[in-house]
Amino acid sequence: MSQPPTPEECEGLDPCSETSALPELLPAARSSSENARLLQQITAAEAMLAGLRVRAVTGLAAARPDSADRRFGRADDGAEPGPGQPAGVSEFLADELALVLSCSRTAASTLVDQCSTLAERLPVTLAALDAGTLDWPRARAVADELSWKARAVAPTVVAEVEAAVLPGAGELSIRQPRVTVRRELAARDAAASDRRRADAERACDVTVRPIGDGISELVSRMPHELAVACARQVDADARAAKADGDDRLLGQLRTGALVDRVLQPWNDRQPSVTAAITVDVPLTALSVERFLAEGSPQPAAFAHPGATSAPTAEVDGEPITAAHVRRLLTDLDALGLRAPAGGSLRFAFTAEDGALLAVATDAELRTAARRGCPAHPDIPCGCPVLGVPPAVAGYRPSASQVRYLHTRDRTCRHPGCGNRAVWADLDHVVPHSRGGATSCDNLCCLCRRHHRLKTHAPGWRHTTAPDGTLTVTTPSGVTRVSRPVRRRRAATAGTRWHGTDPPDLPLTTARVLASRPDPPSSPDPADDPPPF
Repeated sequence: MSQPPTPEECEGLDPCSETSALPELLPAARSSSENARLLQQITAAEAMLAGLRVRAVTGLAAARPDSADRRFGRADDGAEPGPGQPAGVSEFLADELALVLSCSRTAASTLVDQCSTLAERLPVTLAALDAGTLDWPRARAVADELSWKARAVAPTVVAEVEAAVLPGAGELSIRQPRVTVRRELAARDAAASDRRRADAERACDVTVRPIGDGISELVSRMPHELAVACARQVDADARAAKADGDDRLLGQLRTGALVDRVLQPWNDRQPSVTAAITVDVPLTALSVERFLAEGSPQPAAFAHPGATSAPTAEVDGEPITAAHVRRLLTDLDALGLRAPAGGSLRFAFTAEDGALLAVATDAELRTAARRGCPAHPDIPCGCPVLGVPPAVAGYRPSASQVRYLHTRDRTCRHPGCGNRAVWADLDHVVPHSRGGATSCDNLCCLCRRHHRLKTHAPGWRHTTAPDGTLTVTTPSGVTRVSRPVRRRRAATAGTRWHGTDPPDLPLTTARVLASRPDPPSSPDPADDPPPF
């Protein structure tokens, strides 16, 4: 029998370098019973790997003590650590783990909680995971209920709950271990249930979650009885509208009823909801024939291979000339597009590859069209009249740089972060104190958390490329790349708008409640005669 390789023989081997795929190592034809057995073996192997992952995560946590964090500017110094930050561990552990695993910070924080709980408070559950007798989904369910949410529960109580739940956990559905843990915990520590409810109420919030195709979910976390009452009310509004002849689906009517009740369009005293609108303007959306008719040279975006086009200046190979601007303004005036009341309207000019060339307001467009090229005021030319805002000498970015960078980045540029750019800081990738320029190629949007990480977390490295690409390297050597949003135009797309009607930019759905709902009427005592 061959002996296993020694550690020296294993050094330098890459398990991912094998050319054979795993299915190729197994028999091609398998019976139903063999496939069933294989699936059970896979589940056990996944459980063992999950146990190994627990030890890898806790090992990384042990190598990141909070004593290594730079004390200056540390968030909530002295406060109780929150989810994803075990006591004594760096506040930036979850951020590093998110890049290592290429997942969201929320998922990384949850994994840190689960792994630390299994390693420190649930040794029997971890042993079952290592042996492959308890799968990861059920072990995770038990750990979730006994992690940060049960932080104040005595270790002896946690051990009793584990002993009561674990023997039959493998035979329960994925949801049932959670319910069983809560029941056993409440029976042994009633105060724990009250603390969990108080924590849950403090976590209540309303968030928006885009799901694609122009649709988002408005998610509201609230006490169960309030959620039921809200659902019943919008359902009653929807069914009343349906009874009055509205032919939309009930789901659409419920959505409309909720929107009407929240926005209260009948309330003249309430400030109207408005929007900041950014219109993406690919240069290829503007007619080349119109440019040539106005005496301008052919834009590079329309030039055939080998054709010569020699503007006196250009922005990333695509000059935004006065002719571009005048053509766009003509289209906008025909469409009647204007900024919404109380809101803003800006235009983002993009090149063929989607790179952002310039951002301008309606007023700036009209000024550029009126003034034209200052170097050639009397002749048509290809000189740009709009472009990337220039660098400034001071520390603070200019207003035009802020607008350009918010439009270019759209979100925090830390890999995997989706916080909106308008809530972010503009950070110097090369610090200003070390000679970094206040220029668009050395600035990027970072949310406050990731701005703190870049400034105060030891061992992290950030570099940027001229096109705005940000490269982030963790203390453990994992590198991830974040690139600016590029609005690529479909090859089959025509002009930006068609027809003469303005673009449809509604802020609400069609009304369901035509007016303010009537207050609930007092119950008639005759409807509830004695003995009540």
